[in-house]
Amino acid sequence: MIPNLIPLDRLLRALVGVALSELAYFWLVGGLQIGAYAIGGVLLLTALVRFCPIYRILDLKINVSQKPKPSALSFVLSVALMLIAVVGGSYASSFFTRKLFLEDFNAMNDHYKQTLFLTGKNERVKANEKYDLLVPAYAKFQEKYGTYRPFVLKSDIQLSSDLLAVQGMLQGVNDQVRSGDLHEAHLALEKVRHVFQDMFKRNGFSMLAVALVDFHDAMELMLDAAATKNTEKLKILYPEVSDKLKAIEAESNDAEIQTIRENLDALLGLANINSTSGLDAAADVLKSSFVKVYLKRG
Repeated sequence: MIPNLIPLDRLLRALVGVALSELAYFWLVGGLQIGAYAIGGVLLLTALVRFCPIYRILDLKINVSQKPKPSALSFVLSVALMLIAVVGGSYASSFFTRKLFLEDFNAMNDHYKQTLFLTGKNERVKANEKYDLLVPAYAKFQEKYGTYRPFVLKSDIQLSSDLLAVQGMLQGVNDQVRSGDLHEAHLALEKVRHVFQDMFKRNGFSMLAVALVDFHDAMELMLDAAATKNTEKLKILYPEVSDKLKAIEAESNDAEIQTIRENLDALLGLANINSTSGLDAAADVLKSSFVKVYLKRG
């Protein structure tokens, strides 16, 4: 087998082969993925062995032995380009597939958060408006990620069943949101958050949104204790809630997050002096400061 690929041809084949392999691994599924892998593998193999059978079939006679050998500089540049293609391409693909997934999720999740918030506030008209936006937005999200797996979700075998479960949860509250018990609808919609939370955790997302959800669940216990004027329970719950807030602070500790901390500590302060008269107001202030952040960044 006489080599018939010049160095530039080999380099271009190798770069395109790497690009197609990364495209298949990070971006594509199904037949497109298989095709990209196949073409990329052929290009990489021909670049490695310095021989293209198509050139031979077409009788393109290239005497590689008569071509001048590449200089040391050309070799170094070729190696550098390959490293950039492999390392840079892989990093960029991993970053952007993750970013695009989060953008899709947040676009859908914003409607969910608003629906959840408004059912909790017993505002039926606005809750119905947001629910009408949530249902088609989620259907679009489910249709895409029910089959497509970006790199960050590639090994998540539970994703399809989770998406189907959420679909059932959203459909299940339709009558309650429209004309039934909004409080029951709110409680049912709360369960959706836990599915999303588990999905993010098992796929390695270290995000403010995950920390906010964790904090919310613990904070609700404190709010319930404040509602029943149980100062002892408030003091018992505070360390865990504070730890959850520290996870948020590790992700972001701007003025809005600091306000949550101040309001949480203010609630504890009332509990420490056994003052029950201001617990309801302090709890409402804490929840409002959290909701402000959660609706914007959760």
